[in-house]
Amino acid sequence: MGIANTDERSFQRIDLDDLKKLYELACMDRRDLFSRHPDYREAYRERVICVALCQGAAQHYVDWVTGIKDFDVWTFYRTNPEKEWCYRRLKSIDYGESKFGKSLDRPGFVGRRVDLLGRSIAASRDDHPGTALQRYLRECKTDSARQLARKAVVLLDPECGTIVWPVAK
Repeated sequence: MGIANTDERSFQRIDLDDLKKLYELACMDRRDLFSRHPDYREAYRERVICVALCQGAAQHYVDWVTGIKDFDVWTFYRTNPEKEWCYRRLKSIDYGESKFGKSLDRPGFVGRRVDLLGRSIAASRDDHPGTALQRYLRECKTDSARQLARKAVVLLDPECGTIVWPVAK
């Protein structure tokens, strides 16, 4: 399992199996949300563009030096003009026992905190997920887009492990 790190940040490397687990946690959360809120299920079930690891943990996946305080996993949906996404929703869950140790701010958790968030963005059915996400990060003027654009973004699905931000030159 690696070193059980209980420091503020873990410096263990994130591998594809870790990314797949984060994707599964996001899927479980989405199923739960949609089961409790049929209006969101009907409006957004068929509008998932991608799921991505963002912010510090994504930057750590890229550079191996940033460290992991928590995991920020975002699900991006194509905007539905008939129903606005619940953009303020944030659900924090436990990653569980792993090489990444514990989150100091969540003493009841066994492992690192995983923050699950979502956003609806302008995209067509034909847009490649990475391209739609890059456009959002480049062009959107929201605080969320600006915050996410400061660090790396790594796809969890589709194309698990693909770095879509920053854009390679």
